[in-house]
Amino acid sequence: MVLGLHWRSASRQGLAWETPATATAASGAVGSRGFLLCVYLVGFLDLFGVSMVVPLLTLHVKSLGVSPVVAGVVCSTYGILQLFSSTFVGCWSDVVGRRSSLLVCILLSALGYFLLGISTNVFLFTLARVPVGIFKHTLSISRALLSDLVTEKERPLVLGQFNTASGVGFILGPVVGGYLTELDGGFYLTAFICCSVFLLNASLVWLLPWRETNLSSTENGWNMNQKHATVPRKSEGTLPGAATIPKARRSEKTVQRPWVEFMSALKDMKSLIFSALWDVFLVRLLMGVAVMLYYSNFVLALEERFGVRPKSTGYLISYTSALGTLAGFAVGPILRLYKHNSHMVLLHSSVLTCLLLLFYSVASTMNVVVFSSTLLSFSTTIGRTCITDLQLSVGGAQASGTVIGVGQSVTAVGRIIAPLLSGVAQEFSPCGPPSLGTALALVAILIMSLKRPHASRDVLQS
Repeated sequence: MVLGLHWRSASRQGLAWETPATATAASGAVGSRGFLLCVYLVGFLDLFGVSMVVPLLTLHVKSLGVSPVVAGVVCSTYGILQLFSSTFVGCWSDVVGRRSSLLVCILLSALGYFLLGISTNVFLFTLARVPVGIFKHTLSISRALLSDLVTEKERPLVLGQFNTASGVGFILGPVVGGYLTELDGGFYLTAFICCSVFLLNASLVWLLPWRETNLSSTENGWNMNQKHATVPRKSEGTLPGAATIPKARRSEKTVQRPWVEFMSALKDMKSLIFSALWDVFLVRLLMGVAVMLYYSNFVLALEERFGVRPKSTGYLISYTSALGTLAGFAVGPILRLYKHNSHMVLLHSSVLTCLLLLFYSVASTMNVVVFSSTLLSFSTTIGRTCITDLQLSVGGAQASGTVIGVGQSVTAVGRIIAPLLSGVAQEFSPCGPPSLGTALALVAILIMSLKRPHASRDVLQS
């Protein structure tokens, strides 16, 4: 298997469908800048609301009178649920459609934050984290929706802009949350405002112009009208094991129950992962853990190595976060420079990340730390966008929800592994975690080099 194989055929097999009517509408929004901006706003509001509350969770659960161990277990509930729910919710969005899945996920997440707003004991706090842990996949489904709406060449640029919009929300949210928490009952007020933001987001999704446009182009290999959607047979260029479009199957086969389609899609995705995507997800895991190791003891390491106070380190983190947000705008020009070769951009950004982690590990002055942190904010942002694009290119846009969901599960595994590796590495040196991250990044680079595409993009398009 080679990375990037059959990208053209994967991207041309169409969009994910709601019903025949809403499918036509969402597909027709390909050329609608306003529709894309609305999706960007959904991402902004999602992270704006979440980032108001998340920094306050640990303090609140401790204020309920539980021990640090119980607080740690309760706070880990969200991550554990995300690990198991990401793939299933992504696959479910492929089956029932983006609009329906977005609405359900946003509304149930709003319910979770409402419960958080009345969590006067640890039981209610834990209960509030359950619907959020299972259904807080707004960003993943939105990325799948954007993948459905744009061409393969436009996809990295659009995903980069979406990440930028979401990142702005993540920067502004803690500022608002920090101000609100100073008020009487500040945490509960913040949770209720977060719930209101999610309800506003659900209204925005409901009002999106899903039905205003029609798909008339046959470039994607589809022939649609208001009542029927026909799907071409899988071409010989399609990856073995790639999931077919669930809703579209119904035009060729007897209509199946959603649960049967859901299980069938998961079965298809399982074979695809083990035959075509294993190295992509392995690279995602290795690079994700490498970057997490860098951040795992960042504040402590700077204090021990250079005597930098946590307040100053916080300014540096805010600075790099802002740069990382702006880096989303650089994805499009960089990909045009590389002739839309996502694999090569990912490889080079990973090499840069590996070198910067090494520089940070051996840095003797804060100037080197600031330099490496500045460039890391760009290389990691570009790398995250390209790995998502590569997953969709290899896995096929028709199963984009499932592919992105599996990717989120892989990242969740990394969040579990990284703290454990960081704790062991810190036993040797404050530089241990980033040094280990450098080694993991090097392994990822080796895998990408060995799995280099054998054919150019132009050959694949011909």
